[in-house]
Amino acid sequence: MKKGIHPEYKEATFSCPCGAVIQTRSTRGDLRIEVCSQCHPFFTGTQKIIDTEGRVEKFRKKYEKKTPPVASKTR
Repeated sequence: MKKGIHPEYKEATFSCPCGAVIQTRSTRGDLRIEVCSQCHPFFTGTQKIIDTEGRVEKFRKKYEKKTPPVASKTR
């Protein structure tokens, strides 16, 4: 490795507005992030699907599991 061309890799703290603080290492230093795994909608289960044109409902209706008709027994 050549000397003097690599950036310094130092301790860093990532801070999120939700209060989460993540200790790691980085070449950039301390950072403030917008979302983390503790407050991101995908990871917390609060993700919402915005359906303005009925596409999601149309998809669900098209691919919903249909039960086969039950044959009646006649004797």
